[in-house]
Amino acid sequence: GSNHVGLGSDFDGIEKTPAGLEDVTKIPSITEGLLNRGYSEDDILKILGGNFLRVFKSVIG
Repeated sequence: GSNHVGLGSDFDGIEKTPAGLEDVTKIPSITEGLLNRGYSEDDILKILGGNFLRVFKSVIG
């Protein structure tokens, strides 16, 4: 579920991107798509960085 997924935005070194995600300026379209599919704001915040921060803090201490 939304507690165990994350989205990275490192586009360096890739040759081909998914249609509509040509660069990081398109990240808001992911947010819009998640909202349109019924994801809560809380779940979206987890996916777009909250989960990473939670795991990072637990590893670093």
